[in-house]
Amino acid sequence: MTITYEWRGDVDNPALNELHAEGFGHPVGRTDWAARLRRHSLGWVCARDERGRLVGFVNVAWDGGAHAFVLDTVVARAARSNGVGAELIRAAAEGSRDAGCAWLHVDFEERLRPFYFDACGFRETAAGLIAL
Repeated sequence: MTITYEWRGDVDNPALNELHAEGFGHPVGRTDWAARLRRHSLGWVCARDERGRLVGFVNVAWDGGAHAFVLDTVVARAARSNGVGAELIRAAAEGSRDAGCAWLHVDFEERLRPFYFDACGFRETAAGLIAL
């Protein structure tokens, strides 16, 4: 499977809504991702297969300065376990670095620890969270 990765790639709202629903286990929504990303994100990475189908996505929010934040990392079931997720994060880190950020943050569920620490190179830090 040949996959291409694009920083700030074109966003097809229906395709991203379908991928997001598949990856996070909820019904397909009607989010206007293109508008949301333009309004709130430093960048994002789209992964597409040889047919141009969206098979991976990661959003990178930021504080307007040195800190970028990984959100919504998702890979289609058919493309998992092939390094797509790690490559999405690598491209997100590169895009964030090129934009002048010094730090890339991520939070995740415990089951994703091996992915983010081992496959992607994040290191553990102290952090806090308030459920709203």
